[in-house]
Amino acid sequence: MIASLDGVVGAIAAESLVLEVGGVGYRVFTTPAVLAGAEPGRHLRLHTHHLVREDLQALYGFRTPEELGFFGLLLTVTGVGPKVALGLLGSRPVADLQLAILADDQGLLTAVPGVGKRLAARIVLELREKVAAAGVAAATPAFGSAGAQPAEGEVVGALQALGYTLAEAREAARHVGAKAAGGGSLEDRVKAALRSLSGG
Repeated sequence: MIASLDGVVGAIAAESLVLEVGGVGYRVFTTPAVLAGAEPGRHLRLHTHHLVREDLQALYGFRTPEELGFFGLLLTVTGVGPKVALGLLGSRPVADLQLAILADDQGLLTAVPGVGKRLAARIVLELREKVAAAGVAAATPAFGSAGAQPAEGEVVGALQALGYTLAEAREAARHVGAKAAGGGSLEDRVKAALRSLSGG
């Protein structure tokens, strides 16, 4: 599997670019923001999702591990393919999308081409469950031994499941803990942490 590419932009198309690495040109599908910032002949590093199917091989590239992680999470939802997932990531920052899912803001999701009401509802349902499951899994002695409170550990686990690094997740969880003193449901604490990460 190809996890990342570091090379020179060879060409730019409507939905993809060619990244030349060691004499090989890789076509990478990516978001409008990445395409807008890319220039032929300039250096670019992308975190990639290598999709392999019987009838298709494709690379999808992202600037940050958070975007890559969220792309992979979206692909686990029934009915969400790479094109829709890429459209969602191109529409808003990752933190905004995560907050919309946790807040059941289906209107924000349906604003993206290819996402109808039924699919938006499915995205909310399936991804909220995964965040909740990650929070339960995170409430282990391992988090306590790292100096985090159990409630904080749940938030850290949920944020990591959404693609944030451990350092980012811990900082956001501490920020929420300082304001709420660990009160509220896991969902409320994760929402607050996402607002913190998005600068809200």
